Parts: sequence; structure tokens; C-alpha cells
Amino acid sequence: MMRQDERRVFDGRIRSLLCGGLLVLFLMAGCGGDSQQAGPQAPPVTVANPESRDIQDYGIFTGQTRAVESTEVVARVAGRLETIEYTVSSAVQKGDILFTIEKEKYQAARDAAFAALQSSKADLARAETELVRVERASQNRAVSEVDVDRAVADRDMAKAAVLAAEAGLADAELSLSYCTVRAPIQGFASRNLVDRGNLVGQSGPTLLTTINRMQPVYVYFNVPEILVLKFLSDHREQGQDPDEAKEHLPVRVALANEKGFPHEGQVDYIDNTVDPRTGTIEMRAVLDNSGSFFFPGLFVRIKVPGAAISAAVIISETALGTDLGGKYVYVVGEDNIVEQRYVELGLTQGDGTVHVREGLSAADTVIVNGIMFARPGLPVTPLTAEQFEAMKAQQAQQAKK
Repeated sequence: MMRQDERRVFDGRIRSLLCGGLLVLFLMAGCGGDSQQAGPQAPPVTVANPESRDIQDYGIFTGQTRAVESTEVVARVAGRLETIEYTVSSAVQKGDILFTIEKEKYQAARDAAFAALQSSKADLARAETELVRVERASQNRAVSEVDVDRAVADRDMAKAAVLAAEAGLADAELSLSYCTVRAPIQGFASRNLVDRGNLVGQSGPTLLTTINRMQPVYVYFNVPEILVLKFLSDHREQGQDPDEAKEHLPVRVALANEKGFPHEGQVDYIDNTVDPRTGTIEMRAVLDNSGSFFFPGLFVRIKVPGAAISAAVIISETALGTDLGGKYVYVVGEDNIVEQRYVELGLTQGDGTVHVREGLSAADTVIVNGIMFARPGLPVTPLTAEQFEAMKAQQAQQAKK
């Protein structure tokens, strides 16, 4: 026999099964007649006509920034590095003292060269005086012509000795000047690569630091040759001079952490040779860097404008679908029947829309939202965006009642 608690559980399950069965019978009785007559309702979708507007073609490339001017500061004479006169990673002006190298040896060499020059000048003065004396004696036939020629040669040798001494002094002064290492350009100096007290220039020039001038800044990037040829062809078709277009081609640049392309620049260099290894042409843009946004070596994105496209067909990116055949849209035709249309896309326009090159016209009615409910060959209920919002508001009011 069942215990009392087991019987209560058994009776509860029986009651649940009976109630569920009665509910199913009630629903079938109440809805069976209508379901036999009414077919599946066409799903509501939001539709719109493609926009037709003038746009500009463009290309996006990856490039790298470089200093507009860069130099390596080296020790050009041998000696011990005595002082470091600048603050690392700071701005320096052309001619600022950066380092000093011990100069005693070069000062002595300069003094010796100066003394040699003075001695040569004294020898020249003596030779010229001797030449005058011999020429006077020659007029009285007191000396021979050989003596005159010898005096002239001595005078000329003394002149040459003076010139050699002057060159030696200039060389000594130049070596002495190299003991004071100055900034050859304006820019930002990197860290010192040699500390005080170390010997430099022993086996050739020693790199001490580098200076980069970063205002303005260069951006180098490579463009496929087919795009360059298309750019030139488009400008020729529009009656524009391609050479002038290249010289004044504006670009926009973005750093890796930036949205859009907030920085403006201009192309100032296009290489005259295609790289046979990559099939690309090197280009360079110059950018204002007064805000110190850029450093040499940064990777950036460059947006280069192309030819203007008039009456371009523009649709929302939400209207696009993808399958093995490629990109497609759903077009609402006669009797609101859905048609699948494959399209060839251009470039996105940055406002949630995309250019359709082929496969669609501005007169077509495109499903913008709800493509997951539409099926090719089946009807839909097309609504404008305003009608769709009104329908949602009405449904929300009915749900509250």
C-alpha cells in the first residue's frame, strides 16, 4: 500500500497532466478555425532608397614617421671626454655646446703651428730683403745673374713656407675647435652614449648622441603601382594636370590610438621608380608637428584622397549581408517580394554608409534593418524608419495594458 506522502505526490502529478491536456485542447479549439484560413504573416522590415551623392574616392595606407632632419653627433678628435653640457632628451639650438674634449694637446699643436707661421714670415722678410740687395748689386755688376736667380728662388721658397705654415695653423685650429662639440642642427638631443672620463675618437669618430628635428615631420608610405596609375588616369579624365595634383595632394594621418584622421598633411615627394620587389612606389607626406604628436619611427595610417565620384550610390552598412557568393542586399520588388542582389562595394564613408559601385541603383528599395527575417522569393511588410518606430511604440503601449 502507498504511504500518505507518496499518494499526495502521485495525485499532484495526475492533476498537472490533466490541466496541461485541457489547456492544449482549449487552445486548439479556440484557434483552429483561424489557423486554417490565415497564412504566415509577412515580417515587417525597415526599407529605404539608396542615397545618391557626390563623394571622393580614397585609399588608406600604413606608413612610418621620420625626422625631417637627423644627424649623428660624433667626436672628431681623440681624447678624454671632459664635460657634457646639455640635458638629455631636450631641445637644442644649432651651435649649442654639447660636449667638450680635453684640448691641451691640440692647444699646444695650435701654438706650435702659430710659431712656425711667424718663423716662416720672418724668413720671407729676410729673403725679400736679400733679393733687393742682390738686385741692386747686379745693376753695378757686383754680382752675377746666378746670384740674382738664387735670391729669387729663396724668396719664392720663403713664400711657399708661409703658405704651408698658414695651412698648418688652420688645421691645428680646426682640430682645437673639434674639442668643443656643438649641435650641427636644431632639434631634440637624445641621451649621451659616452660618459665623462672615457676616451673617444681613438680608432675613428665616436658616436656621442643623435639630434632629430621633428618640426615638421615626415611620413613615408608605399602605394601599389596600380593605385598610382589609377590616380593619374582619373585626373586626366577630369581634365586635370596629374603633375600638379601630385604636388598639392593633401592627406590625413592618424596615430595608432586615434579614431578618424585628425592630422592634415601634404605629399611633397613621389619616387620616380617602382620597387620591382613589391610593385609599390614610395611617397612622403610632410605634417605639422607643433603639438609634438609625432616621434620618428611611429606607425601611422594615411588617408589619401582620389578622384571625385558624382552621383554615387550610398547605402547603410546594416543593409549588407555576406554569403559564399559575396556581399549582397535584399531589394523589395513588386508585391513586396524580396530579391537577393549581389553588389560590388567601394569604400566606407566614415558615417556608417558604404559606396556601392555596381549592382544597385538609387531607385531600388533596400531592406535596411530586419534582413534576418527576410527570405528571397517571400513577401515582407516594408516600413519606413518612422513607421517602424511608431509600430514599436504602439506595441509597447499595448503591452502595458
